[in-house]
Amino acid sequence: MNALNVKINEHFAGKVVRKDLTKLVKGNAIVPTYVLEYLLGQYCATDDEATIEHGVETVKNIIAKHFVHRDESQIIKSTIREKGSHRIIDKVAVQLNDRQDRYEASFANLGLNRVPISDALIKEHQKLLSSGVWCILTLGYFPSEERDHTPWMVESLKPIQVSNVDIEEYKGARKHFDKEEWMDVLLQSIGLNPEEFTFRSKLLQLTRLVPFVENNYNLIELGPKGTGKSHIYSEMSPHGILISGGEVSKAKLFVNNSTGDIGLVGYWDVVAYDEFAGKTKRVDRGLVDIMKNYMANKSFSRGTQVYGASASMVFVGNTDHSVKYMMKHSDLFEALPKDYYDTAFLDRMHGYLPGWEVQKLRNEMFTSQYGFIVDYLAEVLKNLRKEDRTHDYTKYFELSSTITTRDKTSIAKTFAGLLKIIYPDNDFTEADAKEILDFAIENRKRVKDQLRKMDETFEEVDFSYVSKSTGEHFSILTLEEIENEIKPSIPQSDVAENSQPKKSENVILSLEPGQKIIRDNQSGISYDNLFGAYLLNATDFHITDPYIRLPYQLRNFMELAKLISEKKDPDTEVKLHLVTSNNEEFIENAKDAFEQMRYSLESMGILFSYEFDDFIHDRSIEMNNGWKVILGRGLDIWQKTGGWYDINEYIQERRVCKACEVTFVKVGS
Repeated sequence: MNALNVKINEHFAGKVVRKDLTKLVKGNAIVPTYVLEYLLGQYCATDDEATIEHGVETVKNIIAKHFVHRDESQIIKSTIREKGSHRIIDKVAVQLNDRQDRYEASFANLGLNRVPISDALIKEHQKLLSSGVWCILTLGYFPSEERDHTPWMVESLKPIQVSNVDIEEYKGARKHFDKEEWMDVLLQSIGLNPEEFTFRSKLLQLTRLVPFVENNYNLIELGPKGTGKSHIYSEMSPHGILISGGEVSKAKLFVNNSTGDIGLVGYWDVVAYDEFAGKTKRVDRGLVDIMKNYMANKSFSRGTQVYGASASMVFVGNTDHSVKYMMKHSDLFEALPKDYYDTAFLDRMHGYLPGWEVQKLRNEMFTSQYGFIVDYLAEVLKNLRKEDRTHDYTKYFELSSTITTRDKTSIAKTFAGLLKIIYPDNDFTEADAKEILDFAIENRKRVKDQLRKMDETFEEVDFSYVSKSTGEHFSILTLEEIENEIKPSIPQSDVAENSQPKKSENVILSLEPGQKIIRDNQSGISYDNLFGAYLLNATDFHITDPYIRLPYQLRNFMELAKLISEKKDPDTEVKLHLVTSNNEEFIENAKDAFEQMRYSLESMGILFSYEFDDFIHDRSIEMNNGWKVILGRGLDIWQKTGGWYDINEYIQERRVCKACEVTFVKVGS
C-alpha cells in the first residue's frame, strides 16, 4: 500500500474499504454503491488481505442469496413461502391505506405491493414513507383462508445505512492529514483517482458534496454527457434521491393536496433532478413558482398550513452548445426548459458548477485505493449539516459592499459547505480560506453574469473582496471570462495579413517583461500564444526541464521544436539544447527518442543536442535574443487528453491546463 492508504487505515480503522471491491461483488445487481459498501464495511473494512478475500466471498454470498433480482422475484417468493420467512435486500416504499387504517409496503424488485408493515417500524424509519429506501428485511409468509387476507408480512426491517458516527473522532483524525492528503482521501472515497485531477478539478468534484453538508443549498451543473454529474446523487448517500426532471410534480415534491402526504423535500437531505435541461420539455408553471418560494424561504404551503424543510436542490443536465458558443451567442442557461428559463428562479441558485470543465470519465480516473465507506461519509456529512460556518470567511476577508445580500448568502453557503468538507476540524489558514472563497465567488458570479445577459435590469456587481490583514484587494473572474479574453502574445500591429508574425526586431522591442498566470482547467492556451513572440530572432535555444521522459512529455518537447521551426528564418540554422534529468527506468527510451529527434530536426535547420543533469529543478527557455522565459511547470502545462482518438491530443488550444505561471525576463542581448 502507498503511504496515504497506510495513513487512512491507521486513523480510520474499520471505516474504510478498498474501492475496487465494489466492482468485484456487484455483478449484475442494480444496487447503489452505498448499499454494497455498507455490506463490505461489515466484512472488509481492513487492510488484511486474507480478511478481505474472505469478506468479499461472504458479501458475494449475501448478494447471491438475499438480493432480489427482478427476473428472479418469483423464485424468491417461492423460497419465502416454502421457508415461512426469508431475509432479502430490496428497495421498500410505504403508503398509508386509510381505508384499512394500516401502513402497506411495496417492493421495487420483488414486485409485491400492499404488504402490511407495523406502525412501530414506520415511526422508527419515517423515510420509508417517501420514494423508497434500500433495506435488509425479513419477509414472512402466513397463509390463511380469511377473505382479503394478505399472506405477506414484514417481520423485521433495517435500512442500509450506518446508524451513528462519532463526529468529534472524525474531526480529530482529520488533523493527521494535510490539505492535499485529505482532498485525496475524499476523492478516493467517492471512487476517483486523485492523481488524474488538478486542485481545481478536485474542488469541482467535492462541490458536488456541498448539498449533502449544507442545508437548503441550491446547485446547478450543466455540461456535456459522460462526466458523472448525476452519479454522486444516486450512488453515494442514502440521504439523497435522484429523480428524472420529467417526473417532478407538486404532489411528489412538496405535498399531495388529496392525501396530505408530505413530498420528497420533507424526507431527503438532497433532491437532485436528472436530465433537467431540454428546451422542449413541458413544465408545470405552478411547480416552478412553488420551487422559487421554497428555494428562497425554505418553506412551502398547503392551504393555510406552512411547512419548513431543509432539503437541498440540485439540478443537473446537458448543454447543447460549446461554452464559447454560449458566451458569444446566448447564455449558459440556454439549454433549460422555457419555464425554468426564468431569472427569478435562476437567481435562487447559490452556485453554477461548470460541468464543461469536468473531464469525461475514463478507466484510469477511477481508483482501486482505500477510501471511506461511502455510507460512513454520508453520515458524517449529515451530522455536519447541523453546523453553521457561513460567517467563517469574515475572519479574514470582507466582501465588496456592492455584492447583494442574496449574492453574499450564496457565496457564504458554498464557502461553508467546502469548509466543512475539507476542514471539518475548522483548522484552516487565510491562504486556505482564499482558495475556497475565490471558488465560491466564481460559482455565484457565473449565475449573476448570465442573469445580466438575460435581463438588463440586474445591476452589475463588483465581485471582489479585501484581505483584512493586508488590505489587498482581489477581483474575481470566472474561468470562461478569462479564456475569452485570451490575446495572442504578438501585438496586433505586428501581425501580417496572413496572420503570420513578422520576423523583425520591431516585435522584440515591443515585448515587455511580465508574467502570465494560467488557472486550473483553463483552455485556449498554446505555446504560441503564451510565448511565441519571444522566440523571434533567436538562433540559440537553451531548454531546462527535468521532466522530458514520458511519451506526453516528449510530445510537448517536439511541439516546442515545431514552434521554433515556424518562428525561425527558413534560411538560418538554429541550435536547440535540452538539459533534463532521468532515471534507470526511462533513460534508454529517452536516449532513443532524442537520437530520433536529432535526425528529424536536422532536416529542418535545427541542430538538436541534449544532456542529463540529475540536480536541476528549474524550468526555463533561455535565448540569445535577450529573453528568458521561466516556466513554472516546465513544458508540462496540460492535463491528460483522452489519447490518440481525442482531438485535444492534436490541438493545444483545446487541451485543459494545469495551474502555473510563466514569467518573461529581459536578460540583455
